[in-house]
Parts: sequence; structure tokens; C-alpha cells
Amino acid sequence: MRSLTVDLDARSYPIHIGAGLLARTDVIQAHLKAPLVAVVSNETVAPLYLAGISSALRDQGVRITEIILPDGELHKDWQTLNRIYDGLLNNRCERATTVIALGGGVVGDLAGFAAATYQRGVPFIQLPTTLLAQVDSSVGGKTGINHPLGKNMIGAFHQPRLVLADTDTLKTLPDRELHAGLAEVIKYGLVRDASFFDWIESNMDKLLARETGALTYAIERSCINKAQIVAEDEREAGVRALLNLGHTFGHAIEAGLGFGDWLHGEAVAAGTVMAAELSRRLGWLSSADCVRTTALLQQAGLPTQGPALGADRYLDLMALDKKVTAGKMRLVLLKGIGEGVVCTEIGANDMRAAIEACCHG
Repeated sequence: MRSLTVDLDARSYPIHIGAGLLARTDVIQAHLKAPLVAVVSNETVAPLYLAGISSALRDQGVRITEIILPDGELHKDWQTLNRIYDGLLNNRCERATTVIALGGGVVGDLAGFAAATYQRGVPFIQLPTTLLAQVDSSVGGKTGINHPLGKNMIGAFHQPRLVLADTDTLKTLPDRELHAGLAEVIKYGLVRDASFFDWIESNMDKLLARETGALTYAIERSCINKAQIVAEDEREAGVRALLNLGHTFGHAIEAGLGFGDWLHGEAVAAGTVMAAELSRRLGWLSSADCVRTTALLQQAGLPTQGPALGADRYLDLMALDKKVTAGKMRLVLLKGIGEGVVCTEIGANDMRAAIEACCHG
């Protein structure tokens, strides 16, 4: 088991990474406020792991409430959130009840938002079962739901007490989900860790083959990067914005197509290519590094062209992004591999040209 800490003073918490960790309910129990737990999962993940976790916790005297949600980004909305509240209320869950998210990023965001708001806040634990959740969404306390006009526009910051990333869960992960998670792994290399980017290039075949050692290293290195950034800037007032590389473009793809058509990591990959192309056009990123970025995303099995929504539609949707500040769009661009920068003074014509160069049709 590999372990690191997100340093937030009194609200610091550990991230444990390794094989077979879902069986370590003793680790989970050590972080419970009381022997009361509500496990939130979905129809895909629950049949694989929920019974074992619930049974082991019950054997340790923990009262369990199970809440099963439909699977997919399409269900990351108020209606599904209310199903969690219904489960908590119908089972008379108290303020000392710990909400445990067992699943990918959608489950984590929904369960975390419910935990942030139920009785004005209850404890929360993340058990991420997808690569994307293990390297990104389970760490840092961002929770929320989508609105038809924009992704993650309604939510709250609510840090977990524990993140337990079991690499064995990646064995049952569909290839498309694995590839989507690699988009976020590559992001860390692009924005702040050039040597990690080099390592990913050299080890992509091992990651795609799901070699445990390579995946464990990639998850740990990604989490180290994110933990450092979150400790410095918990609520995204500064450096944490770098983690949004490709996301403003990507969120426009998700909203424009309808949530669930593209996976989040797929949209981020296409958005990252747009950000790299825009950086190249501004004279910041060399053509060679722009090609290198696109090639690695392609090697990871990810889309590198966006859907033909039209540049004006992209820009309209991007203007609704939650990162807009004082009416100005905040984009993360690249001045080199490992050197991300946050920009607010990018002209619409430059953005339009980059979008058009990176879209189908």
C-alpha cells in the first residue's frame, strides 16, 4: 500500500493506493465518526463490490445504509441527488453518519455533494473505482451536479476523510473508461511535471496493458501532484486552476452534445488538443511539443478532434463555464511541456481559430 497525505491542517486526510484495499475495512472504520455508514454506489459497481464491503463493516458492528444510483453522467442531476437524500432520510441517517462513495467520478461528485449538504454537512469517504476518479476527482473535495447549460455548475467544496484507491478495481474497468482516465494522468505531466510526461510516453503500453506496477506509479504520481496543488490552493483561487487544462473546451463538448455522449476524459482530451493548438498559435508552445501532446493522447486511445458544434457554439458554452471571472474566460494554456499557465486575455478570434483547427468537419 502506497500512502500520501493531502495537507489541509486539521482537515488533512490520507490517500492509500494499492491492490486489495477494498477488503481493508479496518482502514475505513478507523476514519468513521460513528458506526453509521451510508454507501452510495451505482448499478454497475454495486454488484461487484458492495456486498463484500457492507458485510465486512456489519461484522465490525457498523450499521449500513445502501443507496444504489443509475450509472452515467446523464444522471448527475438534481433528481439523482434527491435519491441520495431520500435514502438518507428514509433510513434516519444522523449527522454522525459517514457517506461513502463507491464508484467513479459521477458517484463521487453526487455522494460528496449530498454529504456536504445533508444536515449541513456529514463526514465523507471516497472509494474510487475508475482510473479517472483515482487520479483526479476523488482528491480535492470538489463535489457537484450538472445543469443542462453547464457542467458542475452547482456544488460545494467538501473534503473527504479518506481516499482508498484499490487498483484491483481497474481490472474490471471497460477499456473506454481506462482511456478516459489516462487523459487526466497526462494532464499532470503537461501542466507541471515534465519528467512525468516523459515517463508516461515511455510506459503507455504498460498502462494500456493494465500492469499493476505502472498503474500504481501513475496513480501515486498524479495524486502527489494534485495533493500539493490542493494543499496550496484548496478553493481554486490561484494555482489549482492549472488542473483545468482542456476542461473549458471539454465541458463545452459535454454540454453541447448532451451529458453522457462523450466521457469526461474523452472531452478533456479533445479540449487539451485545442488548448495546445491555441498555445502554439500564440507562439508559446513549439510545434514539436504540440504534436507530441496530440500523439500521446492518441496513443492513449483518446479522441484528439472535437465534434463539429461550430466555433460560435463552443464559445457560447465556454462563456457559461464556472471559471469565468469578471466576465473574462479563464483558460489554461501551455508555455511548454510541464509549464501550464492561466490566461484571461485571449482573443475570441484566436480561440475560434484553434477550435476550428481541432474539430471534425
